[in-house]
Amino acid sequence: MACRFAGLRYDMAMTRILAVSLSKGGVGKTTTAVNLSAALAYTGRRVLLVDCDTQAQAGAALGASPPYGLADFVAGGVAAREAIHEARPNLFLLAGGAGLAGVTREIARQDFGGEWLLSERLRPLDGRYDYIVLDTAPGWDALQIAVMFFTHEVLAPVVLEPMAIQGLVTYVQRLEGVQGYKKRQGQALKLAYVLPTAFDRRVKQSDEIMNQLTAHFGDLVCSPIRYDIRASEAPAHGQHVFEYAPDGRAAADYAELTRRILADE
Repeated sequence: MACRFAGLRYDMAMTRILAVSLSKGGVGKTTTAVNLSAALAYTGRRVLLVDCDTQAQAGAALGASPPYGLADFVAGGVAAREAIHEARPNLFLLAGGAGLAGVTREIARQDFGGEWLLSERLRPLDGRYDYIVLDTAPGWDALQIAVMFFTHEVLAPVVLEPMAIQGLVTYVQRLEGVQGYKKRQGQALKLAYVLPTAFDRRVKQSDEIMNQLTAHFGDLVCSPIRYDIRASEAPAHGQHVFEYAPDGRAAADYAELTRRILADE
């Protein structure tokens, strides 16, 4: 499998923090976060995958259910070495879970500065990894906003369906509010990638919506992830796509996405 990433091994100068995020559910956020993290790890990068969802699907997709995770770490009762689980060589997991509902409430109830709570806890991990990839939940709650205050870049997966562009435009408007605040604090946040998912050339609207996305978002639009039933089967086996279907369409497409992201290092 490593042959897909031949020639992509070189040193990082700093940690890239990338959130896989969109308010809408069912667009492939967890699938993308897991497979991108696995691909980056194959290139020799040290990757921390942070699952910011109460459903803990990122861990399940890797066949991992560690006793502690992000909620325990943010609450301060568990040290990083206990909370972070090595799921694969070079791929480390800070798992999600039901406890994140309490973290969300804690952020929301603070009168001032709650949006920085996640950053305060995760910032010491910056520099220990080449990449920190955050898998986010649907919606736009206090925890999602806190993720935006921590991250540098956003990758937005978009399912190629009629309302895709409107959903993305609404999300970008919300993102711009955080961008403006962070800019005043001397910190950057940008929508870096728009990733079309479930692309199927047999469906006429796929090409039409791809063209619309490109017209609206230009060079931010990545090559699409083609529909591949085996990619949807992989999480049930506790495997990422490069393990379960290494010769499939989705593996090839996530490898291409990884090459694009690495080209921006």
